[in-house]
Amino acid sequence: MTTITFDHTARGYHLGQARGLAHAAALAYKDDEQVQATAKSWGFDRVTCFRVPHTPPFPLVDTQAYIAAGERMIVVAFRGTQPEELRDWLSDANTLLKPYTAGGGNIHAGFYRALDVVHPDLLRTLEDWRTSGQSLWFTGHSLGGALAMLAAARTYFEDPSLLADGVYTYGQPRTCCPKLAAAYDKVFRGRMFRFVNNNDIVPQLPPAPLFQHVAEERYFDAKGRLRDKMPAVAGLVDRFHGAVADPLAPGTDGIRDHFINAYLARFDAAHN
Repeated sequence: MTTITFDHTARGYHLGQARGLAHAAALAYKDDEQVQATAKSWGFDRVTCFRVPHTPPFPLVDTQAYIAAGERMIVVAFRGTQPEELRDWLSDANTLLKPYTAGGGNIHAGFYRALDVVHPDLLRTLEDWRTSGQSLWFTGHSLGGALAMLAAARTYFEDPSLLADGVYTYGQPRTCCPKLAAAYDKVFRGRMFRFVNNNDIVPQLPPAPLFQHVAEERYFDAKGRLRDKMPAVAGLVDRFHGAVADPLAPGTDGIRDHFINAYLARFDAAHN
């Protein structure tokens, strides 16, 4: 059985924190009762879940997130979506760019809407619960990673006292234009870490250069080794090795590498 222990006093980057927040991102996929029980077993004495429905034809039933708070640490985690559902995000008007005046750039219109419905309640809860200078962390997988990144930015722009100590995302798609990505990098340098598992297809979408990732990347190569961002040529070679690793299922690793359990397996192996 996998044991997760959070260091509630941590502030900077380290592998144990990245692993713990990956499991926190995975927990966002569970029902409210399991979220409550698991987060409390991790040492968080206050937990609240958010579930805000959307109306058709928006390609998401609802936006889901939770906040877990203790005396020393607060985690905000967003639920992602399944890879097969992401095609709806990437094939219609939701992929248009929408002005984001707070950050001086443009963001993915669908991601903006998904965050907008839940953000006011999240912000109020954070302002109510952060009473003793607790460290603040945002996390999420897939769509949840995009929302975690944007929520950290919006929270800071609306209340600068709530600058996140860390934003850790897993299999996150691109979210914004190059101008906003550069502004984000300036504010969150040393705080934002975007994890990519080998051939995970989702971080390659929506297409560049209209959309751009933030700079700080951590990459699991085809052998499961965690590296800093790979050079372009070396990355192509490594992704090829990952693509042919399973001769019985060629070309399927782009989806397989995206599942949250694939990320958890990578972190658990690196931790042991």
